[in-house]
Amino acid sequence: MPDNLAIRIIREISAVSQPDWDSLLGDGSPFMKWDWLDSLEKSRCVNEETGWLPHHLIVERHNRLIAACPMYLKLHSMGEFVFDYEWADAAHRLGLQYYPKMLVGVPFTPVTGHRFLTANGTDRRQLIRLMGQALAKVAADNKISSVHVNFCVEEEREALEEVGFMPRFGLQFQWQNGGFNSFDDYLGSFRSDRRNKIKRERREVFQTGIVIRAVEGEELTQKQLRTMYRLYKTHVDRLYYGRQYLTQDFFDEVHRRLPQHVCLMLAERDGKVIAGTFNVRDDKAMYGRYWGAFEDLPFLHFNVCYYSAIEHCIRLGLGRFEAGAGGSFKQLRGLDPRTTVSAHYVVDGKFRRAVQHYLQQERELVRQKRELLLDRSQLKPEYQEP
Repeated sequence: MPDNLAIRIIREISAVSQPDWDSLLGDGSPFMKWDWLDSLEKSRCVNEETGWLPHHLIVERHNRLIAACPMYLKLHSMGEFVFDYEWADAAHRLGLQYYPKMLVGVPFTPVTGHRFLTANGTDRRQLIRLMGQALAKVAADNKISSVHVNFCVEEEREALEEVGFMPRFGLQFQWQNGGFNSFDDYLGSFRSDRRNKIKRERREVFQTGIVIRAVEGEELTQKQLRTMYRLYKTHVDRLYYGRQYLTQDFFDEVHRRLPQHVCLMLAERDGKVIAGTFNVRDDKAMYGRYWGAFEDLPFLHFNVCYYSAIEHCIRLGLGRFEAGAGGSFKQLRGLDPRTTVSAHYVVDGKFRRAVQHYLQQERELVRQKRELLLDRSQLKPEYQEP
């Protein structure tokens, strides 16, 4: 490590100032902002009780912050969306302790973006390699099984591979704006049978008197965010596998600090909210995060989560809509599969070779699955992903 650089781990993001952290963001997503990460900590969404212990890595030159990555010591594999339960089982069979592990990423957020922040005028690739090496050393020195960098960008994956990280690829359904000027333009990108089904799904919801509207920025009220929290909690409580991470305090914090990035899609009937989604957006894309409904009505989920969100993206001229992890049914709504990437470092040599073999096989399966899904695309060929 160069003599003039210092690398250290901080246990809370407030150990660095908001201006210093955010000066590294560039065009990074809202999820990497100091306010977002600090809101998770202040509202106790990430702590020992939830199994996410902040251990952020920072790099300083002459006491000036020049690079950083959000990192968490994980006590389980929940809330990550890059699934490694089979790895944990394999480690157990080898007599290794898999947890705790180290995770670089944004909690509960399967959104691709920069995971390593670097200052302008620095050698970004060199700093990413340096941070990757530091993470690997921390793991080895502390008998931690592995380091995982989830939903990183391609340049980060390439730099991390150079210092021993292994790439892993996945799939996520996303909507791409094909230069649409209206929802009808978007419908025109579908094959005729699917286009007619979407029209019917929209019509059946609106004929019940439901109105769906976007509320964002200065229009947002604390009452609306608290209603969204209730919707989120209602949905989580209904799922047998549901796990509530977010608190009402988090929704309050985000409303206070980041209203410019929050967009609620609210379904109302007779002036009463019956369903909604919590979305985050910037000037390039919107990211669907949380859904909930007080009533179970046919096609309501598709209209609130997808159709109305996409219509709002078209209205704003956003380039894409990322609807989160899972859900092949999203492809029926015009969201085709795109490749995501993560990078992983395994300390134990035998375990590392097993994971590497697994990833080589998985990579080919992911490629085949994407090709198969694209063959089933509901979009006309000119609107399909290359």
